Amino acid sequence: MKLALYLPNFRTKVTLKELEDLTSLAEDLDFDSVWTLDRIVVPEASDRTELQHSFGMMAGLPKALPVASRGEWFQGMPLIPWLAAKTTKVRIGMSITDTPFRSPGVLAAEMATIDHLSGGRLNVGVGSGWMPEEFAAASATRIFPRRHTHVRETIEIMQGIWTNDLFEYHGEFADFERCGFGVKPLQDPLPIFFSGLKDPKRSALRIAKYNLAGWIGIQDSPDEIKQWRGAIQRELDELGSSRSVDDLEISSMIWTVITDQEVDQSDNGKVTNLLVGTAGQITDRLKAYKEAGLTMPMFWPPFADVPVSKTIDDLKRIKEEILPKVEAS
Repeated sequence: MKLALYLPNFRTKVTLKELEDLTSLAEDLDFDSVWTLDRIVVPEASDRTELQHSFGMMAGLPKALPVASRGEWFQGMPLIPWLAAKTTKVRIGMSITDTPFRSPGVLAAEMATIDHLSGGRLNVGVGSGWMPEEFAAASATRIFPRRHTHVRETIEIMQGIWTNDLFEYHGEFADFERCGFGVKPLQDPLPIFFSGLKDPKRSALRIAKYNLAGWIGIQDSPDEIKQWRGAIQRELDELGSSRSVDDLEISSMIWTVITDQEVDQSDNGKVTNLLVGTAGQITDRLKAYKEAGLTMPMFWPPFADVPVSKTIDDLKRIKEEILPKVEAS
């Protein structure tokens, strides 16, 4: 089981020193990867719980973000080359890059350059976004109803630019003649992770067609992981694809805190305390995740009330005390 860290760059208050300390720890503990969070804006309407949709379009969550509109968070994308310069071993990425906020050709070229800056340690995560207010702030309102198509075109354009000296594309969101886009990535292929598409048929089609490297979910239970893997595999078999779900890195972003007292971990949808609990509870849960086929838990420090110093201690305990017990199971 690989370990990943979801940096808390999206908080009402966070410092670069805190992000640097967490990244340095992940490198020292031989984590597989460190990921930033993509958030363009926090609408003021969020402070009043008046967003058009609940957080992440997830049932049971409020129509608000867990960060104040006047918060001092850091944008995830500019942190990626910074992480490349701060590290030498750990892989880096953003979970998940909302493609409608970026020009596909520009994104592809920038990712190739960042792969060089990192010495070939970049993971590229792509997703569609969910918040209409954010689409408006990114001048992408018209894309919202067609955002999943935008993701597909972006994948095609990225892979075309990364593998051809000259590339042209004629689609709904990009239309350009043959162009060169500079350096090719060091990695061949540059791994692409996808997220937010809980449709096994469409997911299997993308996995098979674009040779995707992994999937990243959010607050998924072991049962959900097991069911999701099974559904994708059935669709891949139906397609006659040579790809297997076992080829995929299966990850999920999960709020993580080690507590002194046991907590209620009974099913409460996406707000279940999946990885919040005592060391024993988290050990048992990670064993269940391993059995279900989660290959890379992405530990996600909560948005508030848990200082970075506490998260640092928790990550050390997970790697040094808890993971050996999980791997021995």
